Amino acid sequence: MSVLIAFISLLAERIAGYPDWLFRAIGHPVTWIGRLISCLDRTLNRASHGDTSRRFCGVLALVAIVSVPAAVAFVVEALFGRIAFGFIATAILASALLSQRSLGEHVEAVATALETGGLEAGRKAVSMIVGRDPEQLDEAGVSRAAIESLAENFSDGIVAPALWLGLGGLTGGVTYKAVNTADSMIGHRTPRHEAFGWASARFDDLVNLPASRLTGLLIVAAAFLMKRADPGSGWKAIWRDARKHRSPNAGWPEAAMAGALGLALAGPRVYGGVTVEDAFMGEGGRREASAADIRRALKLYRMADMLLIALFGLVAAGIWLV
Repeated sequence: MSVLIAFISLLAERIAGYPDWLFRAIGHPVTWIGRLISCLDRTLNRASHGDTSRRFCGVLALVAIVSVPAAVAFVVEALFGRIAFGFIATAILASALLSQRSLGEHVEAVATALETGGLEAGRKAVSMIVGRDPEQLDEAGVSRAAIESLAENFSDGIVAPALWLGLGGLTGGVTYKAVNTADSMIGHRTPRHEAFGWASARFDDLVNLPASRLTGLLIVAAAFLMKRADPGSGWKAIWRDARKHRSPNAGWPEAAMAGALGLALAGPRVYGGVTVEDAFMGEGGRREASAADIRRALKLYRMADMLLIALFGLVAAGIWLV
């Protein structure tokens, strides 16, 4: 039933997304979890504490960040499980944990901005989806940043929550989303969060491990179905470059995307005025990316997303028949 819930959730979110009117009315699960994280950050992460104490408090915070949303999800799922076709209502709720439509829209907005408004418009659009300094980016840098964000967020914003939904139902999906949100808010190597966010960052690396590998394979498979994409180069880039990425997970989708499109992604980047050294994904590919490459990446992403939906549909059908 969990796999069926994940399948229905993927279909529902791909078709309808998360309506703006609903976000304005009640917010979003990520914003609700974010309020909890912010409260714990203010309460437990004290500058007067040493690193050991802050790390311990970060572990306590992570336990609360995971257990509170998971408990709520468990109760909701149990209640819906008592009614006829309650799994459909559960799936509709769970679709809020996915971001297929919004990811595509935000990345496409960067391509449109570059095409219609030039570099400054592109920098403004890409600043909505990446953490690096946009003023440091030229047109190729803006394009690469958008494509890298697309690849990485396909993994942790779509494949990973779908996978954990399939494994653990609504409770599993919400638990994953809580961990991932904690990492995005406090899992940074900054003076304030390096110790306090250590547990959140490491746990996020762990729960994203299977999804990142699956994402890379989906992108390579999608390249077989798309003109002007090279699945062989995508596969080679994964095995050659992914392990060199500073993230244990982001290298898989980024390398697959880079190789399939003939690009060189990642490499040195600037965050908060500090240059972060990183290996190139798709080494030997083009660095001169453009808005046209963003659109090629979007086409590849949408094909890979359809393969993900089909995969869950096949697994659900197989379980149902058995």
